[in-house]
Amino acid sequence: MSEQADKPPIVYAAKAKMSGHELMVFFQMISQRHAIESIVFLCIGTDRSTGDALGPLTGSRLAAFGFPHVIGTLPEPCDAFNLQARLNGVPADKVIVAIDACLGQASSVGYFFTSEGPLTPAQSVGGKLPSVGDYSVAAVVNVQGPKPYWTLQVTSLYQVMGMAEEIARQAALAFNLRT
Repeated sequence: MSEQADKPPIVYAAKAKMSGHELMVFFQMISQRHAIESIVFLCIGTDRSTGDALGPLTGSRLAAFGFPHVIGTLPEPCDAFNLQARLNGVPADKVIVAIDACLGQASSVGYFFTSEGPLTPAQSVGGKLPSVGDYSVAAVVNVQGPKPYWTLQVTSLYQVMGMAEEIARQAALAFNLRT
């Protein structure tokens, strides 16, 4: 038997709650499995809503750090209106890391839910979009309540920008890009 066969398989939680500095472990796991050239960061959201701007803010920072394949930046957001078209342009051999903002419990605001699997964009606001991603990061930017669209509109830009920067910086560190 090979040495690899003697080792138990590494099992990652289906969904793990992480603080910003813990994200590097998640991105390191991805970097150990996939070359940077094979990864597409799909950053979902719009700059027309403070809370939902996490995706394009993150995408712009990932591009600035030098990631070669980023969909969803401030100049070219990936939102509900163009998500399917943007997905159709991703080659089948690429690995997608989906990133989106979400609403959650008060105790989760400022945290990230990572998954070795897809996320469903617009789920917090009752939207009907396809699940996306081989890996995903959902950033809890505010509290889920009875008026989710309004909540996203009044979410702190400072909070969202800090979370977007944390995602991008931890990814860059995990892939040994200059930060």
